[in-house]
Amino acid sequence: MMTTRAGKRMALVGRHLLVALLVLVLSVRPTLAQNIRTLRDAEMEDFLHEIMRPVFVAAGVAPESVVFVIVDDPTLNAFYAGGTAIFLHTGVFLETDNVNQVIGVLAHETGHMTAGHVQRFDEIARPATAMSILGVLLGAAAIAAGAPAGAGVGLITGGQTAAQRTVLKFRRVQEASADQAAAQFLYDAKLSGKGLIEVFEKFRFEQMMVAPNLDPYIVSHPLSSDRIAHLEAKLKASPYWDKPIDPATEARYERIKAKLVGFIYPPASTLGRYPSSDHSVPARYARIYAYNKMREWDRAMAEADSLIAEDPTDPYYREIKGQILLENGHVEQAIPELAKAAQYAPHQPLILTLYGQALAAREDPESDATATGILERAAALDPHNGFAWYLLATIYTRRGQQPLADLAAAERFLLMRNVQQAARFASRAADKLPRGTPKWYRAQDIRQVAGAMLLDGDKRRRR
Repeated sequence: MMTTRAGKRMALVGRHLLVALLVLVLSVRPTLAQNIRTLRDAEMEDFLHEIMRPVFVAAGVAPESVVFVIVDDPTLNAFYAGGTAIFLHTGVFLETDNVNQVIGVLAHETGHMTAGHVQRFDEIARPATAMSILGVLLGAAAIAAGAPAGAGVGLITGGQTAAQRTVLKFRRVQEASADQAAAQFLYDAKLSGKGLIEVFEKFRFEQMMVAPNLDPYIVSHPLSSDRIAHLEAKLKASPYWDKPIDPATEARYERIKAKLVGFIYPPASTLGRYPSSDHSVPARYARIYAYNKMREWDRAMAEADSLIAEDPTDPYYREIKGQILLENGHVEQAIPELAKAAQYAPHQPLILTLYGQALAAREDPESDATATGILERAAALDPHNGFAWYLLATIYTRRGQQPLADLAAAERFLLMRNVQQAARFASRAADKLPRGTPKWYRAQDIRQVAGAMLLDGDKRRRR
């Protein structure tokens, strides 16, 4: 143990540089702590589950267990962050050309999931951290012994550079492994791998434009040209390489892409891409959002009505019309549209939540009673739906069911990671709910989980 002033200085330098290294290492690993803005859309989430079901089955993953988290970012990117959640940017639709490319991207992320790559990150984080610490200690010792400052700094940065390269090499191996897994999943699912190669071609073109002489040893992914070289022959040998894309699936892809354009881009950009002379389904879909942003609600309703006239049972057409009406204060007109949307998509929690929201906006006992059942079903189908829990807490309070309101509030605060409030409301619910009932046990569970998270947070702060 070092007790000299120089030793203490070395330890302090080591701690600061270790923190710097950990920031570097964690930046390579996507986490939920990143400041990202996410979107929820019933149609997109349903479509993603539909197109990926064969891949998940081929990978041995329960399709219903996978959660897609849509990130509001127009770049072509997706990542796996642990558990059964796959994060994808809106750019996975906006910057691709067909549905096979979307499937290829997500098959790659499924490869990360099945290999447990995030969970195995500690395998390299520990030795990389130790390597950096060794560089810090050697550098500090050289400085303390009277060596020129430049020599000591060189040893310190040398250790950090070696650690960084070790981590990056580990990541490149993982990425190559996920590529191979994706190719196998696509083959087993009897799907073409052409979309995956096309995505890598996009990346290769971008690399050539931005960094044509990129050092392959300082990046976290293999160069796109290498990825293509290692995959193309295998994918082309598949009997499914030239399998045509299902026209109905491709049409839905184009619909969702247009929907995103209308939702994300300024109206002028949307209308430039989908002018009024274009009467296709995607174009009319996109213009609904553009006109709504422009507050030209009559034109937005006309486009929605034209789509509904073509397919009266499509729940998503009903959903968007009902949502626009609701957001603009036309509650009574919105409710029939959302009731039909819920009728045609009875297992879609986001549509059920929107319908429940419209009923709750009436603020009358009969509508609250109907909304309660609908929102309870929505929360049961999607326990991570924080807005459904918020609406339930509001309605339970209006109906004088305070223990249930407290339990719903606890669920919502737990999702928000506000563990103090989650523990508080769960305790209030547990004290008043009938002992031994499922809801009482749920309140106990939330209280215990929140308490454990508080304790863990305290331990981390003390460390």
